[in-house]
Amino acid sequence: MKTVINTDNAPAPIGPYSQAVAAGGFVFLSGQIPLDPATGQLITGDIKAETKQVMENIKTILAEAGIDFGHVVKTSIFLTDMQNFAQVNEVYGTYFKEAFPARETVQVSGLPKGVNVEITVTALK
Repeated sequence: MKTVINTDNAPAPIGPYSQAVAAGGFVFLSGQIPLDPATGQLITGDIKAETKQVMENIKTILAEAGIDFGHVVKTSIFLTDMQNFAQVNEVYGTYFKEAFPARETVQVSGLPKGVNVEITVTALK
């Protein structure tokens, strides 16, 4: 059985998907981009600010599922420019305290709405 997780405190899906789905003891979050849910505007121009918005969106969805970053077991980071890796990693790292999740970071040719970073996570409920 699966449970759909959605919150008004994170960006609404821009396609036929849910913000997250809980199934089999896990919570699978859809990729988050630097979209401010309060204004509907993209955060652009500063990769650190973009990454912070992405992580805040993830934090809100995790909270809606009743968990936090300590439950995250796997993340995937998608960047349009690997030159941004160190700055993204710096912000990303502030959200995890110990027992870091498994992760991959890949450069892609494009992301939704032309953003520079997208992050998805899988967490243990």
